[in-house]
Order: sequence, then structure tokens, then C-alpha cells
Amino acid sequence: MSTMSSRRKGRPGYRRLHVLRGRSAGSFLGGLPFAVMAVVALVDLSAGPEVGYLPLLSLGPAFASVSCTVRRTAAVGVLALVLCAVLAAYDQILGTRTNTLTFASICGVIAAGMLASAFRERNERELADVRVVAEAAQRVLLRPVPRRVGPVRAAVRYVSAAAQSRIGGDLYEVVMTASGVRVIVGDVQGKGLEAVETAAVVLGAFREAAYDEPGLPGVADRIDRALARRLTGEQFVTVIMAEVGEGRLLLLNQGHPPPLLLGADGDVRVLEPPSPAPPLGLGDLLDEGAEPYVVNLGEEEQILLYTDGVVEARDRSGTFYPLIDRIGHFADGDPETVLDRLQEDLVRYVGAPLDDDAAILLLSRSTTLHLHAAEPDDL
Repeated sequence: MSTMSSRRKGRPGYRRLHVLRGRSAGSFLGGLPFAVMAVVALVDLSAGPEVGYLPLLSLGPAFASVSCTVRRTAAVGVLALVLCAVLAAYDQILGTRTNTLTFASICGVIAAGMLASAFRERNERELADVRVVAEAAQRVLLRPVPRRVGPVRAAVRYVSAAAQSRIGGDLYEVVMTASGVRVIVGDVQGKGLEAVETAAVVLGAFREAAYDEPGLPGVADRIDRALARRLTGEQFVTVIMAEVGEGRLLLLNQGHPPPLLLGADGDVRVLEPPSPAPPLGLGDLLDEGAEPYVVNLGEEEQILLYTDGVVEARDRSGTFYPLIDRIGHFADGDPETVLDRLQEDLVRYVGAPLDDDAAILLLSRSTTLHLHAAEPDDL
């Protein structure tokens, strides 16, 4: 899942793999200037002064500016000048007009390389600061989900589509309330900082309303009113909320992809709502709100909630990721293990960074399965 922001990304093995890759790339780039200058020196010694390979020594400081510090770039430049002088003396052209121009060109490349290296180092420091801020924002906006909340086992994965980013427009939260465990998974229309700000509004309203409202429709209404003060035009947020109580799971879907019921035998059921409902922010389109519905979970069965970044992910041929067909092969383990397998399969299927943010939340508990519209007492 990227720049990805999930528990898996924080695991030692995952970090160690990326550290090794980074060191390998750094070693290659660090040795490239010296290798280039060595090749130029050998070619010049073999070809003689007639061909005039010495200006190519400027490639050394040019390549150094890509990955080295300003001081190291300057040191590589000095080495290039020394090599140029030694080879010019060997070729018996030291002090000639051509050799003087070669020295001048190498000095010019050294100066340009040091300047480029200084700008690159400044940009890297700024990017590091942005990453720190993004990680801090993620800890506030998308708090870690405990593996067990009351009677519920939970696991979550989040992958941001923004380059070098940890956060995006998808959201999730799991809270323990007097009414039971309440969950939200949502997807904000759009991307970037504006989507993050809208996600913060949704999560803030949910975290407050989830403890106060007796039913999920009341929670949805509170979030919708908070969004009305924030959204403009035709902006919207799709969400699905769940409430895990005694022996049942209550779902409320507002224009979001329907969750999946995963059986221990690999069977997958799509939990469509009894009637469609518009996303939050577009409630004026219908007179009535979303209709909650109940799902009772059997032993070893799990509920998968996700955003459209998962099902709209495409491979190189443009084919959408077949979540329903594939998830059944991974649904026979612990929630963390299931999501590990799903995330790896999704990344392997796409073969490139995702085009959209993706959030995946897996819930499980021990009950029995029935699916029907919610009775008044459930609301």
C-alpha cells in the first residue's frame, strides 16, 4: 500500500527491507561518480590525446550532485581536476588551450553541481519536515485501531495515493460506547489537503456523536450537519457505519461500497443495504435517510469494510481488482493475517502505486448469521 500508512509498514521486517533497498541504492549512486571517472581515465589512456576524452571527467561531479552532499560533490570535483591534470601531463597537452578549456568546463560543472546539491539537500530537509508533520497528523486523524475492542477483533490497513504522503481522503474509526462498538469507514470526494480537512470534520463529528446518539441514524445526521457547514456545491462523503451489540451487527450505508461477509469456508456474501441512500452532504436529494440493517455474524465469520480505492484499483491492462473473487482465498486466518495477505495481493495485482486512497477494516466476533431490515428496537 506507499507511500503506505498501515501497521504492516511499521513492522521491523517491512522497515528493514526498505532500509536495505535504500542503502543499496545509496551505495550505487555514491560509487557512480568514481566509476565514471575511472572509465574515462582508462579510455583516455587507451585512446591517446587525439580523441579528447578529458572533458568527460566532468561527469564525476555531475553525478555526485545527484546523491552526495555539497562537500562530497566538491571533493569529487577536485579529484576530477587532479585526474585531468595527471592525464593531460601524460598526454603531453598540459597547458595547451584545449586543456585550459577542459579545466574551465570541469570547474563550471563543479560549481553547478555544488549548487544543485545544496538545493537538493534543502528540499530533502523540507520533505523530511513534511513527513514528520504528516505522521503527526495521521496519529491525530487516523488513530491506531486496537486489535480487540470489547467483543470485537479488528484490523485495519491504509494506503495513501498521494506521493510521499501518509494520509489522504479515506477515513476510519472504531470506538467503544454504551451502545456497543461503533465503527465508521468513509471516503471523501477529492484528494489532497482539502480531502484531509473534510475527513477531519467527519471523524470529529463521529467521535462526538458516537457516544451521545442512541442510534446510528442520529450519528449520521450529526455528521451531515457538521459537513453542511464545511462542504460546498456537490461535494460529498460516502460512509458506512456499524454498531456491534449483543448478538448482532447493525449497518448504516450512505452511498458507500457494501461490506463483505467472509465465511470460514471461503464463501463471500455482499451485504447490500435494503434501499440505496445518498452520501453525506447530498441528503437534500431524498426526503428519507438511510435505512439501517442487521447482520448477525456466525462463528469464524468476518465483516470486511473498505473504500472504493480497493475495488477501483486496476492492473496494467485496466482491469479492476476482483475483490470478491480473491478475498475468499485469504479469509481463513486472524484479521491481521487476512489483511496482510489482501494488501500484498492488491499491490502485486496493480504493480504500481494506487490511483486512489484505500482503507480496509476487518471485524469479527462469534454470533450467527441473518440479514434483514432493522427493527425499531435496533435503531
